[in-house]
Amino acid sequence: MDDSLARALAEAVATKDHDALRLLLHPDIDFRGMTPGRVWEADGPDDVVAAFAAWFDDGDLVEGVDAVETDAFADRQRVGYRFRVRNDDGLHLVEQQAYLSDRDGRIGWLRVVCSGFRPVADPVA
Repeated sequence: MDDSLARALAEAVATKDHDALRLLLHPDIDFRGMTPGRVWEADGPDDVVAAFAAWFDDGDLVEGVDAVETDAFADRQRVGYRFRVRNDDGLHLVEQQAYLSDRDGRIGWLRVVCSGFRPVADPVA
């Protein structure tokens, strides 16, 4: 199974490229997400982009991508990615697992689970 949508999703999230993310999403996207403090639902690409913008806001600097793994699962794609993120609270690891399905060449179905921001020792400090 082609993993290009899964990899493009990880890249758009890592770079906080909201325009690229919006272009990946089908207009009738079926989206659910779960973070440690909330369950998210979205009605359309703009709502999905707003969710990702809330998860990684302007104060969160993605310093590195530690892992991107893709796989196929029945009729779905899976992508897991782990970022090193720095913000006012220090350095963190954030991991997300996403399952998605293609619809007309775009992501039409998307489920994301997020680990939350997990503090790690800062090698710079």
